[in-house]
Amino acid sequence: MKSPLLKKSLLTSALVATFILTGCNDEKTENGTVILKTAFNQSENNPQYKALEDFSQKLETETQGKYKLEIHPNELLGDQRASLELVQSGAIQLAIVANPLVENFNKNFAVLAMPYIYDNPEHQRKTFTSGILDDLFSSTSSNGFEVLTAYTAGARSMYTKNAAVHAPAEMDGKKIRVMQSDTMIKMLNCMGGTGVPMGQGEVYSAIQQGVLDGAENNEITYNDLKQYEVAPFFSNTRHVMVADLLVVNNSFLADMSPEDQATFRRLAKASTEVEFDMWNQALDAAKKNAASHGATFTDVDIKPFQARCNKLQSELLTTPEQKAIFQKIRDLSA
Repeated sequence: MKSPLLKKSLLTSALVATFILTGCNDEKTENGTVILKTAFNQSENNPQYKALEDFSQKLETETQGKYKLEIHPNELLGDQRASLELVQSGAIQLAIVANPLVENFNKNFAVLAMPYIYDNPEHQRKTFTSGILDDLFSSTSSNGFEVLTAYTAGARSMYTKNAAVHAPAEMDGKKIRVMQSDTMIKMLNCMGGTGVPMGQGEVYSAIQQGVLDGAENNEITYNDLKQYEVAPFFSNTRHVMVADLLVVNNSFLADMSPEDQATFRRLAKASTEVEFDMWNQALDAAKKNAASHGATFTDVDIKPFQARCNKLQSELLTTPEQKAIFQKIRDLSA
């Protein structure tokens, strides 16, 4: 019996072969428009998908129909790891992938997902649009791709069963579900609680049965999974703000004219602002719906939590480059 990892590797190889053999890496429409195959792992309703659509429309207009994106949602081109490999091979041009996947090529990307590196969503937006990450984004070019821009996947906050959380002392003894990650476990512990790694599918029943006191995630996921039914107290601790990255194949970039490449890069970066706006709109709708079902949203002073996690931040910064990126991000917090 083939292992799951081998099956995934074989699937990825098959996808790459199929795209290359069918010429999908250089597809054009009848009027000569170059179709940019774009992989996306979530649905058409996601703010990131809508930002890609907006990017495509503007790119087609500003290049007089020379280029347009063809977005494949719902993992139609494979999961994010497979999609990144397709971009590297040149079988497709673009994909949105999670920041940890790119960490495999440059560990400095880990800084973007450190606990409490951002004070609030606007601080994250400023970081992603300021240009301070440009050198980091281009650092993967020797691997066949580079990062065009970063999109937000929201701020993760705490939600609990019995009462809102206002301070680290109120986390004492609370068992909170976290992603299956050593860093996430350490982060929850530094915030004053106990991190319990668990698959998302088990969270609702674990809170309902008292195995967990709560969990942490963004408001959109909280609403979509109806976790407000078992954990109605949502506290805006904003301890981690996730980054998803729009990656592009290097050879495709090199084949563009300097003028078209400049337009392409400019519009890709501008799409980050669009995505943040669309995320905020979806966030407002999610919070409104959750509140209509009994959820309570509480603002929290995050400074005491940040102070408790300072030691963990220092432990996670292992290279001079990481420390420099961290400081640039923190300097934008004012």
